[in-house]
This record gives sequence, structure tokens and C-alpha cells, in this order.
Amino acid sequence: MAQPDDLKAAAEEAEDLPDPRDIVAEDEEIPLEELFDAEFMAEHTDFETFDEMVAASPSAASSAAELELVPDGEWDEFVAETTGFDDEEELVFAARDHWVAKQLGLDA
Repeated sequence: MAQPDDLKAAAEEAEDLPDPRDIVAEDEEIPLEELFDAEFMAEHTDFETFDEMVAASPSAASSAAELELVPDGEWDEFVAETTGFDDEEELVFAARDHWVAKQLGLDA
């Protein structure tokens, strides 16, 4: 996965980047399973899928669709224990950078 500085450098060196609107529309939401794909999950977490991760959390949630059932403090602790990140914010930004790099062909 490209780190933020690596992603920026790779984008600056790329000769032919797609128009961002061709990747995702302004108000379009990126599905969680796309953002937290199998490659990202295998590399950075103890789980194969994001659904599996949420289901294993200390809550009544059984899938990513029920993520709001996981209390914030518990989720941050769970993320710190089961991923390479300190909290949800780091996890989400890393997943976002992974997704962007993949969409732009910069994930090599």
C-alpha cells in the first residue's frame, strides 16, 4: 500500500492519471467492502474481511452494516489490538489511501 507521502510522490510522477470524476462521483459513497478490500484486510488486520472484523468486535454487531452498534471507545481499542493502526481514524485513512492508489494504478 502506498503511504500518503508515497502516494503523493507517485501521483506527481505519473504521466496519465484519470479524471477523479471518472473514478467516483462527487456524492457517491464507496462501499465498505471496496474500501476495506481483501488485500488491505490481509495486509493490515487479523481478518480476511471487514464484516469478519466487525463481527469479532466486542459488540452485538455481526457485519459492517451494523458498525454503528460498536461503541467508539471499544472500536478504537479493538482496532488497536487487531490491526497495525492505533485507532479507527488511522485505519480509515490508510484504507482510503489504499483505495485511491488502487484506483489510480499507483498501488505497485
